[in-house]
Amino acid sequence: MKKRIAVIIPAYNEEPSIGSVIKEVGELGDDYDAIVINDNSTDRTSEKAAMEGAIIINLPYNLGIGGAVQTGFKYAFMKGYDICVQVDGDGQHPPNEIPKLLAPLFEDGIDIIIGSRFSETTKYSITFMRGLGIKILSLFLKLTTGLNIKDPTSGFRAINRRVLELFSKHYPQDYPEPESLVFAYKQHLTIKEVPVNMSERMYGESSITPVRAAYYMVKVLIAMFIDLFKKY
Repeated sequence: MKKRIAVIIPAYNEEPSIGSVIKEVGELGDDYDAIVINDNSTDRTSEKAAMEGAIIINLPYNLGIGGAVQTGFKYAFMKGYDICVQVDGDGQHPPNEIPKLLAPLFEDGIDIIIGSRFSETTKYSITFMRGLGIKILSLFLKLTTGLNIKDPTSGFRAINRRVLELFSKHYPQDYPEPESLVFAYKQHLTIKEVPVNMSERMYGESSITPVRAAYYMVKVLIAMFIDLFKKY
């Protein structure tokens, strides 16, 4: 029996790249549906996505990454999808790498698969401050939960239907990638990293400066610490 796979693409002002991302998802086969969550973009993101035949959910307000992704989860769960993959709309997550994420879900029954930029087999350049922040978050997870995750901020992920149901109800809004790992740990979900190749942004520049990276790291550490004691 074929699995129905929802490829959730949160997008805010990704007009130059969104079409290419959707087209590459389509090349994977009929089992994959590209679902664009247009986070109240001010450009032609929605129009470009429509031109490539994606399913589009236009948000009336900008919810940010957490709210946009959870909207996709809610839609995918409601529509009965078996697997959900999160892919950025800026082209950093090549859709042709998605099968690497799905294999452990199908073959090993893992709940959450994270596409990692950091392994011996992949090459990805990152600034010193961002790299330091990621290592600190990784160490925090290791010390508090025992999870050995090298790339906790990666948004290139695949989840099964069990997780899809949980995330459609409870999903972090401010720092969803690292915070969701704490939530997953508390829900006794299985998590695995697989090495993937990622690209630089197709267009534009990241808004994360060294100062913002340090600020982000401090805030997300506080948020993750609080998450350890939350009751769901």
